[in-house]
Amino acid sequence: MSGNNGIAKLETGIAGLDDITLGGLPEYRSTLLAGTSGSCKTLLTLQFLSAGIVKYDHPAVFVTFEETIPDIKRNINSFGWDIDRWEKEGKFAFVDVSPDPEHETIETGQYDFSGLLARIEHAVKKVGAKRVGIDSISSTFSHFSDSGLVRKELFRIAAGLKLMDVTSIISVERTEEYGEISRFGVEEFVADNVMILRNTLEEEKRRRTIEILKLRGAPHQKGEYPCTISEQGIEILPLSSLKLATESADTRLSSGNKELDEMCGGGHFHDSVILISGATGTGKTLMSTTFINEGCKAGEKSLLIAFEESRAQLIRNASGWGMDLVKWEKMGLLKIICAQPEIVGLADHLLKIKKEAHSFKPGRMAVDSLSAMERVSTGKTFREFIIGITSFAKEKRMASMFTAVTASLMGGTSITESHISTLTDSIILMRYVELMGQMRRGLTVLKMRGSAHDKNIREYTIDSQGFHIGKPFHNVSGILTGTPVQLIGAERQKLDEMF
Repeated sequence: MSGNNGIAKLETGIAGLDDITLGGLPEYRSTLLAGTSGSCKTLLTLQFLSAGIVKYDHPAVFVTFEETIPDIKRNINSFGWDIDRWEKEGKFAFVDVSPDPEHETIETGQYDFSGLLARIEHAVKKVGAKRVGIDSISSTFSHFSDSGLVRKELFRIAAGLKLMDVTSIISVERTEEYGEISRFGVEEFVADNVMILRNTLEEEKRRRTIEILKLRGAPHQKGEYPCTISEQGIEILPLSSLKLATESADTRLSSGNKELDEMCGGGHFHDSVILISGATGTGKTLMSTTFINEGCKAGEKSLLIAFEESRAQLIRNASGWGMDLVKWEKMGLLKIICAQPEIVGLADHLLKIKKEAHSFKPGRMAVDSLSAMERVSTGKTFREFIIGITSFAKEKRMASMFTAVTASLMGGTSITESHISTLTDSIILMRYVELMGQMRRGLTVLKMRGSAHDKNIREYTIDSQGFHIGKPFHNVSGILTGTPVQLIGAERQKLDEMF
């Protein structure tokens, strides 16, 4: 339990929600949870109650206006919440006011919720409840045309719950993702706190978010936050609550290539986020595989995540470069995760990466390639994913390498670079160079925070032993822009005089 400015807060126990509410929901108050159909209002309400029982031993009461109790138990069974056991232990109680399909509801005169409040109070006293969830009260209000009556009765419910010394969530329906907060337009003015769940369709892709609209008398994070549904329930990714408080490492590690280490001033720092940018076929996967292989050789656990190639293909390619990834897997030093970007949303991919990293505890991580994630998301969603994964890598002090594909075969920038470049510690550019009728390759260290580095563009070659970095390109300009031009003697002399 925590407090801000005199308002005591009750921790919800839901991943991410306590972060964006800055400690939980105001205690002994009602929170209105608004959302359209399919936004997971029922799930979040039940998760609030279940987390209270599991984590804080807070008994709970659930009031259902729509679904029957057997349907509710069947729907949430996959989340591992054993409501039957909690009922037997006296920690959970239902108040079933779901409609009888055999009878039709007719509005005649004033409607009184006194009987409902009496039933809720009886259930609260029976189990000693600390938390109450009501889902969804709009189904009853929808039968009445007087919005003034809706406001009056909702105020009575909120006041009654406050007298019971419980912290509650009351879910209500919305008709639009961005419009009136609730169906009748009055509910949000009665409640002390309002949260909004959204399930928007953006560029043919669904995106779930949660917003704290208000916590009366208490501070909270502003704006929408991405969330997703996992086997634990709803998980919220509180990006703006990420803190730049991680310690920086002074030790360096090898990339697996001696010449590249020298270009980087002796190697990458141990907590570096490294971006490798280049056109298809320039050797980005080779560089990331070499990076991971070097970690395994040093006895460091490494995580290799591929969004464009299968495990078998990665192992075959690595074998062609003289690297045995299967050996590292058998020794427990390497874990390979391969997934199609289109299978789930970016929030789900991020959660999976975090869970694998939490359980495996790698010292290095490589993701190949971020551009694959970019093509299946909106700009905003991709930016959130990038912030989430780079911040997580920093928090866990993992040396992380990400690859990105440039739009043009000969170079130039990519959208991926614009999203991640400011979040990275090092950027290495790999480019094709067309000279004298031949296609050659060039590499440069564009950026390296906290360290001097080689600023030359060096030629490199790829063979069965990996990649080999050679001498700098001389008398050539325009490599990074994708328009390499070989300088003649007079032009070179003029440039030497200028610089």
